[in-house]
Amino acid sequence: MGPGGVADTLLSGACVLFTLGMFSTGLSDLRHMQMTRSVDSVQFLPFLTTDINNLSWLSYGVLKGDGTLIVVNAVGAVLQTLYILVYLHYSPQKRAVLLQTATLLGVLLMGYGYFWLLVPDQEAQLQQLGLFCSVFTISMYLSPLADLAKVIHTKSTQCLSFSLTIATLLTSSSWSLYGFRLKDPYIMVSRIQRG
Repeated sequence: MGPGGVADTLLSGACVLFTLGMFSTGLSDLRHMQMTRSVDSVQFLPFLTTDINNLSWLSYGVLKGDGTLIVVNAVGAVLQTLYILVYLHYSPQKRAVLLQTATLLGVLLMGYGYFWLLVPDQEAQLQQLGLFCSVFTISMYLSPLADLAKVIHTKSTQCLSFSLTIATLLTSSSWSLYGFRLKDPYIMVSRIQRG
């Protein structure tokens, strides 16, 4: 294995390690829900959108044949699904949770139908799916800007999770480098937004 091979392997490992670390920050919410037997102060939408995001990037990874994307997003989808199931178990508003989940899964399935049935060329599928994944990831990670506005307004960082902030910084940096190494603008651009 040449110097590029070792560097690529280390970078791939960093992406996996940092991303799984970022996904595992949800374990504290999981513990909170189990200990209190409630979903008080736990937001549902981040679990759901991250799950859909993982499933989209998993499809991109499979289409591209990228093992790093496949491993990270398969594990991420399993974790987010676990968080969703625990949330559903403790939520008093099961109908609303199921409706939101079904709606986003319906959108995901329509997207799969479009990419796999209506776009016959694999290169076109890769480009369009990459663009979809990037736009979805960027829009998903714009929502924490509301927390930033709250920090500025209250002059307090109490609403920010330090471990999530560090994990997000390390994750976005490693994925941006990974996308740059692969010359894949979809991986590179969408991950810059996480930081």
